[in-house]
Amino acid sequence: MTTSTHDRLISAMLDADRFLANKLVDDWAIVHGYERALIEVVNPVLEKIGEMWSGTGEFSLAQGYVAGKIGEDILIKVAASKDKSVEEMETKGPVVIGNIEDDYHPLGRKMVVAFLRVAGWRIYDMGNDVMSKEFVDKALEVGARVIGASAMMYTNAMNIRKLREEIDNRGLTGYLQLAVGGAVFKLRPELEEEVGGDGTAKSATNAPALMEKLWNNSIKKGERK
Repeated sequence: MTTSTHDRLISAMLDADRFLANKLVDDWAIVHGYERALIEVVNPVLEKIGEMWSGTGEFSLAQGYVAGKIGEDILIKVAASKDKSVEEMETKGPVVIGNIEDDYHPLGRKMVVAFLRVAGWRIYDMGNDVMSKEFVDKALEVGARVIGASAMMYTNAMNIRKLREEIDNRGLTGYLQLAVGGAVFKLRPELEEEVGGDGTAKSATNAPALMEKLWNNSIKKGERK
């Protein structure tokens, strides 16, 4: 039963037991497949972990590491189940993603990265505490048309405004689309407009559709000047 698997997987993550967490996912996937495991088991569990993290703050680095790595582990297994490498699955993009300046909460970002890669997007994950200039420089270097910036807390989300200004000041408005996300955007939907985002997704499962939309919006704007 999926609910039981959810509870056991959450317990394994809270115990920072990556081996057990992977075994639980593997056992479920043997019956239902790895792609369904990512959508029906891993994603809701990681969302629950994210809610616990943002709600209480009582979450160790080891627990966060295991929770984030599960998404990466299952991605590799999804690719293997299709007889492909992760690289072979990547046919769209590229997209640059990272946590904004002063933000060190990778869980949500890792969830989004996992789902985007399964959907075929080539992702450049910049990690935590990424400066605005670094986002834009990387996007121009790899030919990305979308930047994804994540923040968990309101104070950190305000730093996304610096990224908006960096994009605009370099004459890249429209060409470089700005996707924003993180726990605080669920609590305060108006933040998307406040920080200058071009779009957001309600969950990691919705991230591929958002990237399609923003990428197409960029194409409509034409090439950068």
